[in-house]
Amino acid sequence: MYERASVPKRKSAEETAVLLHWELQQGGEEQTCGRRSFPVPGRTSYPASAISIPRSFQYSQKNGVLLPVAAVGVGGMLVCWLMSRRKITTIEMGDGWWGSGEKHLKGKEDESIRPFKIETSDEEIEVEFDSGSTGIGVEWEGIGTVDLHHRLDRARYAPPLEGAAFNYGFNSDYLQKVVAYWRNKFDWRKQVEILNKYPHFHTTIEGIDIHFIHVKPSYVPHGKAVQPLLMVHGWPGSFYEFYKIIPLLTDPTKHGLDSGDVVFEIVCPSIPGYGFSEAPRQQGFDTRATARIFHKLMKRLGFKEYYVQGGDWGSAITINMSQMLPQSVKGLHLNLVFITIQGLKKVIQAMIGGYVPWLVGFTKEDVRLMYPFMQKNVFDILRESGYLHIQATKPDTAGCGLTDSPVGLAAYILEKFSTWTHKSFLNKDDGGLESKYSLDDLLTNVMIYWVTASIVPSMRYYKENFSKDPGFAASSRIGVCVPTGIAVFPQELAHTPRVWAKKTFKNIVHYSYMPRGGHFAAFEEPKLLAQDIIHFVRKVEQL
Repeated sequence: MYERASVPKRKSAEETAVLLHWELQQGGEEQTCGRRSFPVPGRTSYPASAISIPRSFQYSQKNGVLLPVAAVGVGGMLVCWLMSRRKITTIEMGDGWWGSGEKHLKGKEDESIRPFKIETSDEEIEVEFDSGSTGIGVEWEGIGTVDLHHRLDRARYAPPLEGAAFNYGFNSDYLQKVVAYWRNKFDWRKQVEILNKYPHFHTTIEGIDIHFIHVKPSYVPHGKAVQPLLMVHGWPGSFYEFYKIIPLLTDPTKHGLDSGDVVFEIVCPSIPGYGFSEAPRQQGFDTRATARIFHKLMKRLGFKEYYVQGGDWGSAITINMSQMLPQSVKGLHLNLVFITIQGLKKVIQAMIGGYVPWLVGFTKEDVRLMYPFMQKNVFDILRESGYLHIQATKPDTAGCGLTDSPVGLAAYILEKFSTWTHKSFLNKDDGGLESKYSLDDLLTNVMIYWVTASIVPSMRYYKENFSKDPGFAASSRIGVCVPTGIAVFPQELAHTPRVWAKKTFKNIVHYSYMPRGGHFAAFEEPKLLAQDIIHFVRKVEQL
């Protein structure tokens, strides 16, 4: 006979279910749970916990509905939190269409590589362009009629404040001198010949024509490996920024650089909407779309693996390229790393780093470049980023005047080449421009924007990017795993110490402090940047 347990005759449904479940789970052997020992089946003496548990959790029918709902809600929140913390190593490549109208489902996109030559004539400057054409060997809608000299002659100027130099923007007294040179001495035909000294091409990707120059080394000594290198410009620059660094990389020995066994094959595309690359016709064209298009470009050129380099927007684009297809990017070299100061740890590091840099991982150079902290990281950035707010919100409004006035366009662009090259140039009446650049080089870059009417689409690029991810947090969370080299130029707009950079860039193999130079490194200090790229690539090749 089985021994009866002394339990109430009438049990609740909950108690009965729990007790039955407990009996079934005991199997055929004695189980131990905590301090209580339970005998083998054959007895019906239940553990006290088996009865006390259901009694302690008796609840009404209303609570029986609310508790599961609450559990699901809390569980959902937990899952969302875990997903937000999940380490993502790549970003999805996806696809896109940026041409006019809807993408044609039938037929394949023209993947041909078409040679392109910049062309000009006297009429281009002195009379008019043909409607619908830039006069530079490529059809371009919306350029209308242009008479550059007529517009330059009719410019109006507001007199500058006494002693203002460049503190209020481009000084109009010096601007008149620049315009006089532009009108009377600048030789656009000669500059076009210089532009054409490297091979130019067009190819259609995702519905728009992409412009690029492709320069191969003229001679490869025995034992030297040719490394493909994609170099990407920013705003308000262009592919022309790289004209002085290209020969240093394609033939480093000839120019006195220590290249070891490395020589480069260079590809410099124009960001869509800049210069001779067609502007997107659809909204939403950002750095990720650009990264995807440039990957497609390199694949179309026959490259499976390549190095990428950039500053300004070129930095963001090449970072996205490294996150999108890390298997294709052999190495990433940057001359601008901009990381926002977010999180308590960084704030504390910034607060005490000027006093005890060794405690937070800062070097003496980091301290020199970052402090006084509020001045260099808050006030200076606010002073130099007014344009950014305009372009990230209502770019077309300001762009109307810049598209119509070559003088306004020159002032808007060249002011950046002053204060972004050296902060002290604010206090010079000529903005220090001619101490680092020639007027021919500066005006050639302006002309690329002028003859293509590309200032507005280049400004829209800010709105497309900052409206989605103002702090580029998504890219920072994903991180970069490819070998990375960082060149720190002392007059760059912002400085990111290595200890902060390595939170995003997981594989920094090269980090160097440059002796001089600012934002437009390839344009201003081509030899310093070229040598740093070579050192970085040699390190990667030896890994």
